[in-house]
Amino acid sequence: MKNVPRIFLGNDICTGMIIPASRDISHYLGRVMRCDTFLGFGDGVEYNAKISSDGKTITIGAKTDHADTACDVTLMFAPIRHTDDLLNMATQLGTFAFQPVITEHTVANHINWARMEKIVIEASEQSNRNSVPQILPSKKFSDIDLSRVVFADERATRGLELQTTARGAKYIFVGPEGGFSETEFAAFDAAGAVGISLGKTILRAELAAAIAISRVVL
Repeated sequence: MKNVPRIFLGNDICTGMIIPASRDISHYLGRVMRCDTFLGFGDGVEYNAKISSDGKTITIGAKTDHADTACDVTLMFAPIRHTDDLLNMATQLGTFAFQPVITEHTVANHINWARMEKIVIEASEQSNRNSVPQILPSKKFSDIDLSRVVFADERATRGLELQTTARGAKYIFVGPEGGFSETEFAAFDAAGAVGISLGKTILRAELAAAIAISRVVL
């Protein structure tokens, strides 16, 4: 079966619209994929679409019956050196939105967020979802409502017995490379946040995020 390109066209598209084609899209369809029809998506909906022969405009056709594969989970995370890998994997798992949080042990303070936006768009196109997760402005740990949070609790590696799943949770929190501080653990406990075990081994933060999501939504 022919591999039909899927391209994110923005969240304000609908059947019958004619929109400008970016240079990147025109090059990709004309020079790489060598086709003029593709699947365009945005805001949870997928459409049949066609680029003009001169590569300058795109016509949005009828909706397809493909349902969005995204879930309604927001991933709270401390920026890390491999934030790109974390966002890529979490987008493929269906994450609805990303909330960067500055924790006590956060060391990656200079993230190229424009590049991160491109990464989640590409991951959305590749993973068959009809929406692109939003990357929200960073917040301080102290500004987060922890009462609604399920968090990856690395105290399980020290022998603390914890549940391993939390089906239906809407907010998942994973820490940085150095883990959460004791003060942050105390804040989680005081707020009634639910800690889940990801196993007895210490995981890289990007892998911990993927496993935590899988234990909530899969």
